[in-house]
Formats: sequence, structure tokens, C-alpha cells
Amino acid sequence: MDRISRIAIMQPYFFPYIGYFAMIKHTELFILFDTPQFIRHGWIERNQVLKPSGEPLYIKVPLVKHHRDTKINEIVIKNSQPWKDKILAQLGPYKKKAPNYSKVINLLNEIFELDTDSIVELNRFSLEKVCQYLEINTPIEVWSGMNVDIAPVNEPDEWALNISKALGADSYINPPGGMDFFDRAKYKNAGVNLKFMKVVPVEYRQISESFVPNLS
Repeated sequence: MDRISRIAIMQPYFFPYIGYFAMIKHTELFILFDTPQFIRHGWIERNQVLKPSGEPLYIKVPLVKHHRDTKINEIVIKNSQPWKDKILAQLGPYKKKAPNYSKVINLLNEIFELDTDSIVELNRFSLEKVCQYLEINTPIEVWSGMNVDIAPVNEPDEWALNISKALGADSYINPPGGMDFFDRAKYKNAGVNLKFMKVVPVEYRQISESFVPNLS
């Protein structure tokens, strides 16, 4: 693999918030970290839109039951449930209210044509399709399929560090919520520039009376 200057590593989220796509846009390689243990009630199989009343509403992908220590890349979608039709129906109230409704529904229908029972594969495919729509050209790779050898990881914050070193990355970019998680000295001593990207809030017209940030 050619030398990469800026990378970011995130777990594979399901139709994530705008800051996730901002990170993809501002890196040269975006890695979906799919080998940690799957944690319930996160953002891998669900996200939020708004109800007609203006209250948050979850859109979800049903999952087959699994053990608590199951890895993200071992999580299986329960396709026996009509979850795609349900999500499309949940967005129905936007039909006469959202100016880009038809474009988004067409994009979702294209994504939902993917035949897979892997939540990682679904999320990667959907991220790539949304990035194409947004004209973001950053490559998106899945960590478990990259076959990159890294140094042993002794602390949680060393995953990103050791992956950055193995790829020859000069900079690693993370959301601001992880500022207290990383040992900055480790990264500085290794010659990796640790950066935290804060996205300036952009308010847009919603169906709620007050603006709700960080929606899907």
C-alpha cells in the first residue's frame, strides 16, 4: 500500500451524522474498525431521524441474537424482518415537506438493493454510496480485510497509533470526544500528528420547532 498522509479510524456507523462524513472528506484513507466487540445501543445498527412531531425517531437494522463478546464483523442482520420497508415508511412523512425527499429515497433504494447479512458490509456500502452523492472521494477500507501487520497493542489508544505507523501516516484524525482517551506524548514521540476535528454546527430547516443536531 502506498504511503498515506492523513487517516481516520472509526467503527462502521449506520447512516451517521454529518461529522462522520466530514472526517471522511478530510482524510486520505478512512478505515472502518470492525474487530472490536460489538456494543449494543450504539450507532452501528441504528440512527436517528425526526418524527412528524419533531421528536427523535430511531431507524434500525434488526440483528440476529449473538453472544456479548461477538465482534462487530461477526454481527449478522436479521433479514427475515422487512426492515428496509420499515425505514422507507418511517421517512414517508417527509414526502411533502423535504425538498430532497425523492433524491434521498432513490439513494436509499439503491443502497437497499445490496444483498448481504453483514452489518459491516451494509454500512460500508451505504457510506460509499452516500459519499458518492456528496462528491467525497476518500477510499473507505475495512480493517479486518486490509492484511496490515502492526506492532502489539498494549493500550486501547495504541490501535490508531500502530495502524498509523504501519501505514506510514503523518497524521491521525479523531472526533473531539476522544481527547481524553489518547496519550498525546505517544503519538508525538512516534512522529504521528494527533488531530481532533471539531465540526462547526450547521443548522438547516427541520420539522421540529427547535433544531436537533447530529441526526442521521
